[in-house]
Amino acid sequence: MKRVVEWIKKLYYSETMRYLVVGGCTTLVNLIVFYILCDVCGMNVTLGNVISIIVAILFAYVANKIFVFSSKTHGFREMFMEFCRFVGGRLSTMAIEVGGVYLMYNIMGQPKMLAKLITQVIVIIGNYFISKFLVFRGSE
Repeated sequence: MKRVVEWIKKLYYSETMRYLVVGGCTTLVNLIVFYILCDVCGMNVTLGNVISIIVAILFAYVANKIFVFSSKTHGFREMFMEFCRFVGGRLSTMAIEVGGVYLMYNIMGQPKMLAKLITQVIVIIGNYFISKFLVFRGSE
């Protein structure tokens, strides 16, 4: 039992593991909103994709700031600048995601959820490096 507790503590204190957990939660937010907008509400796939990504970006900023990188900002201006860097980085991977889903779904004929899942892997990896080195610098 002691080994299990030590293993769990090691995972908790690992920035990479925390990022993967938060990234998984962000992916779930993205996929659930995408599913609701496209399959339940009948929204266009590209528009539903963009909206689901925006919701996921907002969720991811808060979760990464607090749980992954423990980022401390002093004042509104500093937090706003950090948020702008975060959104700017996420917009670059959003282009990859929107373009990838469009290509796989509209051009290649893949199921939309499969296209969404495949692009998520690329996006999660890219977002980690953007967050670590461009947004939450000096954390941990």
